[in-house]
Amino acid sequence: MKEQPIFTCRAHVFHIDPKTKRSWIPASSSAVNVSFFYDCSRSLYRIISVEGSKAVINSTITHSMTFTKTSQKFGQWSDIRANTVYGLGFSSESELNKFIEKFQEVKEATRATTNKAPNGNSSTTPVTSANASPITSRAGGGALSEGGPLLDPPSMQPSCTSPAPTSTSDDLPHHRSQGSAPASESPKHQPPEAKSPAPGPTSTTEQQLKYENDRLKLALAHSSANAKKWEVELATLKNNNLRLTSALQESTANVDEWKRQLHSYKEENQRLKTKYIELEAAKGGTEAAVELRKELATLRLKVETLEVELKSKEDELKRAMSSKQPSEERCKTLQQENAELQAGVSLAQAQLETALAAHESQRRVMETLNAQLLLRIQELAGIHREVMIFHFTCCPMLVL
Repeated sequence: MKEQPIFTCRAHVFHIDPKTKRSWIPASSSAVNVSFFYDCSRSLYRIISVEGSKAVINSTITHSMTFTKTSQKFGQWSDIRANTVYGLGFSSESELNKFIEKFQEVKEATRATTNKAPNGNSSTTPVTSANASPITSRAGGGALSEGGPLLDPPSMQPSCTSPAPTSTSDDLPHHRSQGSAPASESPKHQPPEAKSPAPGPTSTTEQQLKYENDRLKLALAHSSANAKKWEVELATLKNNNLRLTSALQESTANVDEWKRQLHSYKEENQRLKTKYIELEAAKGGTEAAVELRKELATLRLKVETLEVELKSKEDELKRAMSSKQPSEERCKTLQQENAELQAGVSLAQAQLETALAAHESQRRVMETLNAQLLLRIQELAGIHREVMIFHFTCCPMLVL
């Protein structure tokens, strides 16, 4: 990137009539960006303006150029190397004054650069404007002075009366070369017939080839900038896709683990049911009841642990779904599996509640049996006492 924009404004562009040198010809259909560019490799300043694919201004600034303000909103300067006079119509006088200040600043910078040239040669001729051909420069030699003819501003032109918003340098694309206008659109290729002959077919072909080359350079610069931006966006999308894929794979592995745990819980629940049936058949025993309580507590702890893990995995799944990537089908699958796991957990909780209810029922049955056994024992003890009293009463000698 050799050239960088240092100032940009908007204005209507005019060229002097190459035949009469006494009137203006509109070069732009509306207000366009007019920018000052600085080429650091050659220490040159240029004024460039592009409308569509046509360069309406491509002027290299020299220390001898003069910008003349001819009205409140119009000014002009002459470029003898481009063999034309440029005119700019602004929407307000303040915009014109800003342009004049920048023009003077750039002109002084060009003068300072020229004075610092080797061997102290202060009259070093800068490189000609990019849209100036050596043939047309020779053909139009002496036709224009640095000051240029002072013409009345084109106040009657409708394109110059409509205001245009001011833009910054960000509105102009950063590229190395703005390209040049075709031969039929620039007044430098139309020198006065009385002063120089018209260029031949060879010069026309050369100018057309130069114009096409500049257009290709401009298109290549835009394509390179767009390609770099697309590469960055593609790399970002790839990184996001990799992270989302990794998260989904981890979630899938966690779902498989949850399925295995749920299956093991189902088997353990079935085993507890079998033990409960056996205990019902055997009508209890304190040791079996204690063991059943321990197993029920273990099952309850496992269910709580599974609920905590399920909640954490749900949060991970929500974070994975919040990523802006086209993986909605996997997320839906994970949500369905998550719903199945929640249903499994609910089933396990229901089975646990059933087991607890059965345990409570068994406990009440055991308490009833214990109460009945206590009554039978008390009855047996009463019968035993009555038998002993009977023996003492009826056969005391036999007892002795």
